[in-house]
Amino acid sequence: MVTRWTLGCDATDPRRMAAFWAEALGYVPEPGYEDPGGASIVDPEGRGPAIAFLRVPEAKSAKNRMHIDIRAAGEPPEDPADRERLIRRKAASLLPAGATIVREQFYDGQFGHIVMLDPEGNEFCVA
Repeated sequence: MVTRWTLGCDATDPRRMAAFWAEALGYVPEPGYEDPGGASIVDPEGRGPAIAFLRVPEAKSAKNRMHIDIRAAGEPPEDPADRERLIRRKAASLLPAGATIVREQFYDGQFGHIVMLDPEGNEFCVA
């Protein structure tokens, strides 16, 4: 039996972070979650974990030990150009929401993924 779980995240601005990650992942605000010091988002289809953002006074100070990989291309398409197009489109869509591109990662000369930062500087990948 699968255990339901929530990914808990520290944030200086929980509502902004919840809005960003809801946009990035296709999540929605958690119904009934009312906490002035936090925000929570859920998968509207009920499959993925909830993600909670709790206000903390300090800013991020070190590299993440765990991060989210957004699988924009889903299962790898047969055509590498299609995969790259899907990844680039998703990464570009996150820029107006506050994301920053750090670098593009290549493996043996082939495009792999894009490393990005969320609005509070947390690393994540679009693959």
